[in-house]
Amino acid sequence: MKKKKSITICCSAAFFKQALEVEKELKKMGYAVKLPYTAMKMKKSGDYRVETYKTWFADPKKYTRKTWLIKNHLNKVKSGDAVLILNYEKKGVPGYIGGNTLIEAAIGFDRKKPIFILNPISERLGFMEEVFGLQPIFLNGNISKVSIKR
Repeated sequence: MKKKKSITICCSAAFFKQALEVEKELKKMGYAVKLPYTAMKMKKSGDYRVETYKTWFADPKKYTRKTWLIKNHLNKVKSGDAVLILNYEKKGVPGYIGGNTLIEAAIGFDRKKPIFILNPISERLGFMEEVFGLQPIFLNGNISKVSIKR
């Protein structure tokens, strides 16, 4: 039996609810999906308020939690077959990609994994040239365009 190709979803925590919807679509397409740990925690609790989980802002000693979350998700990027960046509008920026997501995409790039980006990125994105430098595949909002060579 052939192992399913896996896609690691990377996005802002503000988009984790959408990530769970995209997960369903990808599974219907036959892919295994790797999600951020907190997205799965949000699904279980039904609480999608980002501030519930980002406790390190109130107590800087809790940045060790953020460190663990980064390492955990980078391991998923490394072990997956592709990276899918979900980039919706945030803070008035269409196609928002945050710093952490850029780090994850760069690790995927370094590991020679295809990088898919759901939506076009805004010219207001501070590191637009770095995103383009990763040679991503833009899906223009259409998840069904995801294709990993078998």
